[in-house]
Amino acid sequence: MGLDAYRFSISWSRVLPRLESYVTLFHWDVPQALEDEYGGFLSPKIVDDFRDFANLCFQRFGDRVKHWITLNEPWTFAVTSYDYGTTAPGRCSAWRNNNCTGGNSGTEPYVVTHNQILAHAAAVKVYRTKYKVITT
Repeated sequence: MGLDAYRFSISWSRVLPRLESYVTLFHWDVPQALEDEYGGFLSPKIVDDFRDFANLCFQRFGDRVKHWITLNEPWTFAVTSYDYGTTAPGRCSAWRNNNCTGGNSGTEPYVVTHNQILAHAAAVKVYRTKYKVITT
């Protein structure tokens, strides 16, 4: 993307003492480059890219984050983005919504869900094999 910085906010109420952070790795924000290159979660290629992204997050923030959430509302993402076409990337069948940019409401939500499950499993495997501290 050609960027070297990213601005974001941290809410006071999220970091006050005695509050533990739960970090979500994916909240419906597929990088545009991956969407353009291979269709994001429509492609099994997303699995390795998501695994690598999760690995990077575990590596960089694992000393401060105890609780990770891989995917936020995966069913809702699949349905609203690939069946109803109401959220990005806005794909669906024409019979569903005339404003869609293409897609197939009968198959794409299932393909996306399948790839989300595989991406989740890949991220969990990386976490368990490289970062999880086992205590007895």
